[in-house]
This record gives sequence, structure tokens and C-alpha cells, in this order.
Amino acid sequence: MSDDPRCCGTGTCIINAEGQCWCGQRWDGEKMCFMPAPAAAPAGRQNSEPLTQPSGAGKN
Repeated sequence: MSDDPRCCGTGTCIINAEGQCWCGQRWDGEKMCFMPAPAAAPAGRQNSEPLTQPSGAGKN
């Protein structure tokens, strides 16, 4: 097994071509670090149609 200069120092890094290690760290160009999780999409309405009241609603 060759010594990868990107290893975090444990000697157990297995780094793929994308720079991801088996432990969850990723090469940021300078060092191995944990990358932040991607932001979740904001919750929105599932239906794109506007809310409308049935005809005659609100009439007395």
C-alpha cells in the first residue's frame, strides 16, 4: 500500500479518485476534512395550482 500525502495521519485512509475517504472526509485541496452536509430544499407547497374557493363561497 502506498503512502498517500492526503492521509489525515491515521495511516488508514483509503481515498478514491474523487478525493473521498472511507471515513467520510474529503480532500479540500489542502487537507482532509469533513464537508458540510448539503442544504435541504426549503419546504414548499406540493401543488402548484393556486388556492381558490368554490364558486358561491362566502356568499350569504
